[in-house]
Amino acid sequence: MASNDHSGEAWLRLGFTPGLAPAAQRKLLHAFGGPAEALAASPASISRVVGEAAAAALRSGPDPDRLQQSMQWLDSPNHRMLTLADAEYPAALLETVDPPLLLFIQGRVELLSSPALAIVGSRSATPGGIRDAEAFAHALSDAGLTIVSGLALGIDGAAHRGGLRGTSSSVAVVGSGLDRVYPPRHRDLAHRLAAEGAIVSEFAIGTPPLAANFPRRNRVISGLGRGCLVVEAALHSGSLITARLALEQGRDVFAIPGSIHSPLSKGCHWLIKQGAKLVESAQDVLEELGMSSAASRTTATLKESLPPAETAILAALGFEPVDLDTICERTSLTPDAAVAILLKLELSGHLSRLAGGIFQRLQ
Repeated sequence: MASNDHSGEAWLRLGFTPGLAPAAQRKLLHAFGGPAEALAASPASISRVVGEAAAAALRSGPDPDRLQQSMQWLDSPNHRMLTLADAEYPAALLETVDPPLLLFIQGRVELLSSPALAIVGSRSATPGGIRDAEAFAHALSDAGLTIVSGLALGIDGAAHRGGLRGTSSSVAVVGSGLDRVYPPRHRDLAHRLAAEGAIVSEFAIGTPPLAANFPRRNRVISGLGRGCLVVEAALHSGSLITARLALEQGRDVFAIPGSIHSPLSKGCHWLIKQGAKLVESAQDVLEELGMSSAASRTTATLKESLPPAETAILAALGFEPVDLDTICERTSLTPDAAVAILLKLELSGHLSRLAGGIFQRLQ
């Protein structure tokens, strides 16, 4: 949007007015037909629609500095804003009860309308949880699902990395303005998402990562996906809030079980007791979403064409993350021979190479 785009400026003024709740914004749009018309309406007309307090807030208007910051941000390449009236606004969010009035996007806008799955979990994830999140995300991305998460440390970051490695990429929904990266440790990941995937926020440029922003962010994460997969979560985890929002939005909820002794399994086990679908592989998710038939046929065809050495490596891997020494021990291959075969399998999409020299079978 250019700074002289009056329609865009009207949307920003309506969206950034302090004290004007999203429900009031939508009422004004419905009553007057658009943001410019709502802003031009008489105080008495506005009061009849949203009440005197909201009308007074609209008369006061947004912070002019915040408004100018956002308009300048939108002048840069690869920066977009979608409004509720735009054809590109993701249909999945329009189905929810509280869609954001505005979405700021850096990256590939089309990913917001692609079939997607939310993957969330603990910030203080275990190494196994990190490996599972990355492996599931990679496999599901290759199967046609864009991976949506929240850019947090732990499971979120692993989900984004796995999604970016797959064919359907990844989208991060954040709780601050897009001029900020939070947490700062994910700066490189955020830049990669902006270049190869997308970063999305409903918050104005300059908005800090306030705690109150994250529950609102969570409803967008769940709303963009066809389902929500929880990898690791404590009983009072924010990931359970995202799962609850997903259920309220009519999405499927999936959970990976873990050790009965781990606090980070308690949230997933609780979800499963409440009716979430227990999943042990990416294929379990695809079957629930009705995407399994084509994927299964493709996997069967690939396996039929594999040389014996590659089939032996896959058998040695099983479906747990395994290091190179273990693979060599199970197959009697030398490290050099095993690495060469593992590379072929990685390139053909049969396995994923995780951090720390660990390999995870995908098919």
